[in-house]
Amino acid sequence: MVNAERHSERMLILKMVLDNGLLNVLTVYAPHSGNRRRKREFLERIVPLGELYTLECNGCVSGDMNGHVGSNNVGYDGMHGSYGFRARNADGSSIFEFADRLNLVICNTLFMKQESKLVTNVAGSTKSTVDYIIW
Repeated sequence: MVNAERHSERMLILKMVLDNGLLNVLTVYAPHSGNRRRKREFLERIVPLGELYTLECNGCVSGDMNGHVGSNNVGYDGMHGSYGFRARNADGSSIFEFADRLNLVICNTLFMKQESKLVTNVAGSTKSTVDYIIW
């Protein structure tokens, strides 16, 4: 790792050297569902950083997006591989809009996995996938 730039308590850019190239990873922790204003503000701040570090530099977005992209890739077949978990919610639709705007792919959905490896959050009997790598 060469550098870490904190952009907020929810966003951090990690700069790493791999072989002879630089990799920029925008790590994120999105607000939970329920507070629409905070979620909207988060997405408004992450888009310019995503544009800067994924379009202009070699980079990706990784972290807890607190949304469900689901397994249905209709309308998003270029960025979603149909191997998500269960159903999409409104926050998952926002993740798609973010990835689409930056022409990125939600990598977690490209490979079939066992449920135990697909689920990233368990709260009681509720299971979900909320952590994504978007490249």
